[in-house]
Order: sequence, then structure tokens, then C-alpha cells
Amino acid sequence: MIVLALDTATPDTVAGLAVPGRPVAERRHRPGPGERPGHATQLLPLARELLGEAGLAFPDVDRIGVGIGPGTFTGLRIGVATARALAQGTGAELVAVSTLEALALAALDGGGPVMACLDARRGEAFAAAWSAPGARVLAPRAVPPQGLPGLLEAHPGAWRCVGDGSIRFRDVLEAAGAQVPQDGSALHRVSATALCRLAGEAAASGPDVRPDYVREPDAVPKPTATT
Repeated sequence: MIVLALDTATPDTVAGLAVPGRPVAERRHRPGPGERPGHATQLLPLARELLGEAGLAFPDVDRIGVGIGPGTFTGLRIGVATARALAQGTGAELVAVSTLEALALAALDGGGPVMACLDARRGEAFAAAWSAPGARVLAPRAVPPQGLPGLLEAHPGAWRCVGDGSIRFRDVLEAAGAQVPQDGSALHRVSATALCRLAGEAAASGPDVRPDYVREPDAVPKPTATT
């Protein structure tokens, strides 16, 4: 089964391609300092590049996995809409993948428990945790940094915390006894290998995949005035 995986929940734009008998291929756009995320302009070109280098095209893909967050409102909308359009146009199966689970998966290879923690802005983090692959012990939620130690204490263990939220709130997490990899560690980034693995293992979600925002978006439309 050929799996194309996409994620735009974080500032990075990530595309991965899993072809039987070959290593998972990854393409990533990471915005530079002061640069806005390139989700809208980079996602499809990255996917096309992966497929082209493998001698494939979009109609050859059997399954499309898409990270549904939580994450940035605009980024998630772009990623999910793109994946839905590709699946509709090619007939590929569509699979929703938890971005937090993909983030945690690589760290779980070294043993659990692992908390995946993304910077949610507004002084909060998006967090979820697993004791082993597929064994979630904490559902995704938005939490202020002072609430993170309580989540760890509810499930005692030698915690590792990964993701840009773990970097931002390192002091709080380490004070609670958690281990946070160095800032430059690849464990803080969503990997194509994890995305493709989860997309390949999950049951097809059907065409109506939706983002998991966890909380209300940062920008809420003003109510329309009535007369």
C-alpha cells in the first residue's frame, strides 16, 4: 500500500511517502525566523516532489493520511482541505492522524510514558500522552503551563516530553521531573515516518475528516448585526 501523509498543524509543512520495500521519504518546509508558515504554498509542491522522485503520481496513492491537530487553525484547515480534495480526486482512502500521537510515536520507541506538547499560543499548550504506541493515557487538551505538572502526576512514571510546547515550557516540565530532549532534537518535530505509520495502521476515516481544534480558534467571526 502506497501512503502519502501530510501535516500542517505546526509551523512546519510536512509531507511523507511510504512505498513498500523503500524507506519512508520526507519533505519539510520550516519557516525561518520571522517567516510565516508556508502551508498554503509548500504542501502540494512537497507532495509532488516526493511522488516524482519515487516515479509516482497522485493517482498511484492508495491512502492519504492527514494530521488533524490540534494546532494552528489556519494550518489545519489548509492541510485537511488539501487531503480531502486529493482523496476525492484520486479515489485514495483518507485517514485522520493525530498530530500529537505522531509527535509522541518516535519518542515512544525509547520507552514510555511520553507527553506530546505543542505551543498553543495564548499562554497554553496542547498536550496528550501515551504509555506505549496506541495506548493513550491522556486525551488532547489545551492547558496552561501551570497545569502540566498535574497531568504528569496523575500518571506516575519516567516521563519524556516532546514538541515545541515542551521547549517553551521546559522549566515547568523539568521541575516536575520530566525529561525534555535538547531544543534541536528531531523528537520535537512531527516526522513523516510516524505520520505514514499511523496512517497505514488506522482504519479509513471516510471523506468527512475534520480538524481537531480542541479549543475555539484564535479569530472568531463577529456576530452579524440584525435589524
